[in-house]
Amino acid sequence: MIAVVDYATGNLRSVANALRRAGAEFTLTADAALLRRAERVILPGVGEASSAMARLRERGLDEVLPTLTCPVLGICIGMQLLCLSSEEGDAECLGLFPTRVRRLPSDAESGAGAEAGIRAVEEIGGSPSAGCLLAAETFPAVGGLLAGGPLPAGGGGLAGEPPTRLRLKIPHVGWDTIEELRSPLFEGVPEQSYVYYVHSYAAAPCPATIATTDYGRRFSAALQRDNFFGTQFHPEKSGAVGARILQNFLNL
Repeated sequence: MIAVVDYATGNLRSVANALRRAGAEFTLTADAALLRRAERVILPGVGEASSAMARLRERGLDEVLPTLTCPVLGICIGMQLLCLSSEEGDAECLGLFPTRVRRLPSDAESGAGAEAGIRAVEEIGGSPSAGCLLAAETFPAVGGLLAGGPLPAGGGGLAGEPPTRLRLKIPHVGWDTIEELRSPLFEGVPEQSYVYYVHSYAAAPCPATIATTDYGRRFSAALQRDNFFGTQFHPEKSGAVGARILQNFLNL
């Protein structure tokens, strides 16, 4: 049985729909006994980290989750809550991943792989989410430029101009690439695959990092330590790639 942790943070419907598409049986629960009996546990979440931690504590789940021995997958805020702490609301978290969650930077040096398509999107008159969608689905050959890759020349602006500071839009919303993949969670998933993000905070890279993305700085797109896994992106909203990642988790 798969247990999806219900602690009033939203995002349950999209996770439930993804599990139904995978043909998986699941239950939405905050019951400690059910969580301990589950074969897999998914901790979803959207919103603000300190409020989400408060809801876990209200239900006693901050003491239950670290004791689970089955595979556990945290998604978005769910992954952040498995880290040491978060700058968002100065939250002390569960401490299962040896890294801290910090706010994404609002600017970066152009050409550093941190643009995530912002300048390209602005030039074509789009929005951040629309631009990343174009990169992922319409222009795969230039996806690196539109969704997080380096500019083709010089490390600065055009034709080798000196580096300039580029304003980044926060939250980071839309399709972006994952790389440095190293986990059974990514079996059959190619490097530079596109996944869907909606977040303003991200975990710093650490020994538990199993995938990265660059947006203003490189951050942990996914984490793993023992039986605990986490994705900053939303696999349930990431099309065929996300479905494969979710199925890999269900197969663990």
